[in-house]
Amino acid sequence: MNPTSESLSARIADLRQKVSHQAGFPLLLSFSDSETQSPEMPVGVDALAALGKNLPAAFFEPGLGVVHLSGGQPSRPFDGEVALVSGGASGIGKAIVESLLQRGAAVVNLDINSAVVGLFADSRYLGIQINLTDEAATVAAMESAVRAFGGLDMLVLNAGIFPPGIRIEDLKLEDWQKVMRINLDPNLVLMREAHPLLRRAPRYGRVVINSSKNVLAPGAGAAAYSSSKAAITQLGRVAALEWAKDRIRVNQVHPDQVFDTGIWTEEVLNARAAHYGLTVDQYKKRNLLGVEIKSRYVGEFVAEMLGPLFENVTGLQIPIDGGSDRII
Repeated sequence: MNPTSESLSARIADLRQKVSHQAGFPLLLSFSDSETQSPEMPVGVDALAALGKNLPAAFFEPGLGVVHLSGGQPSRPFDGEVALVSGGASGIGKAIVESLLQRGAAVVNLDINSAVVGLFADSRYLGIQINLTDEAATVAAMESAVRAFGGLDMLVLNAGIFPPGIRIEDLKLEDWQKVMRINLDPNLVLMREAHPLLRRAPRYGRVVINSSKNVLAPGAGAAAYSSSKAAITQLGRVAALEWAKDRIRVNQVHPDQVFDTGIWTEEVLNARAAHYGLTVDQYKKRNLLGVEIKSRYVGEFVAEMLGPLFENVTGLQIPIDGGSDRII
């Protein structure tokens, strides 16, 4: 963010933090620049203190306009909280968004796929079509999230590509750089821009990074992909070290192959299964527990990691793979 937008986003997040602490639970904020202040409307967040817990539906904040409050005593884990998910138009990302919405969160979903815009018909959902390699657009999307809901409590880094397999001796620098540009660089921007918002989250900020089994057990032909995921894993570990003082927790998951996603076409599945001399069903369950890992399970697991069950945990890395003798 540039200095002006950073101070505005931080001011909005500060505002939400103060109002939420006064209410005793997280609230969502939205803004109406065009609305004028009515005579009976409180002016400024400090005027709300005299009202105690009886907060109004709206108040006027100089420089921001009319501020609308939404939410109430939480009945679900994430009521009144805001999550941002990257790459949530399909597959694991979509499952994560769905799990967060079901738990009451307002969700901002960033994806290059235009389907992201109307993916969920919910007033707590904002889908933004974006190329995450565009830094300015990513910063603007973060600002849109703040204006839409008042701040940020949770960040899920999920977007990425899995390129065709190629051995190191045949790997072109431009292909390597493309993977890094998509799988790694946007995560730095998102984390950097999210930090001042996460540290103002009413119940402290949380981050989950969806990395890959390849970090722990890389495969031949996936040098660029495995390296990009190893790099974001290290970035997450450093963030866990640096952000603990702000009570922001940063954890990671390493899913193995998740077959109900777009990259696993019938043709690809048949080819990979034949390569190992297995049926497709056998190939899908090629792990110690003999189970298939599905998007919905990963989505639920990530949502749990953002919730109170993991409130005392940071720096954690969990494989979701049905058990792998290469990792165990």
